[in-house]
Amino acid sequence: MALDADIAAQLTHNADGLFAAIAQERDTGTVLMMAWMDDEALDRTLTTRRATYWSRSRQEYWMKGDTSGHTQYVHDVRIDCDGDTVLLVVDQVGAACHTGKHSCFDTPSLVPGDGN
Repeated sequence: MALDADIAAQLTHNADGLFAAIAQERDTGTVLMMAWMDDEALDRTLTTRRATYWSRSRQEYWMKGDTSGHTQYVHDVRIDCDGDTVLLVVDQVGAACHTGKHSCFDTPSLVPGDGN
């Protein structure tokens, strides 16, 4: 498989050939996690509709949920204006974060007050 040339042309890669991928929950709008992708990971995601990422530490592809059962079914993929980040709109089954939390961004706000 190879990523569609028109899609690939819109992407901006870092020095390692990667770009950021943000997973957002479709029903709630909650930002779930950030991971890395390359063209192959994005192609696999678009083909299977299951979020597939590139592990920098293991140097391998991983489909979200293959080990944990906490899958991400992809409904939409958008590329940001700079082409260096994709947004995956997903249905999340189980926890998205490796810590077992629903979101990796489940931390207190750094902004004093209510964060609005």
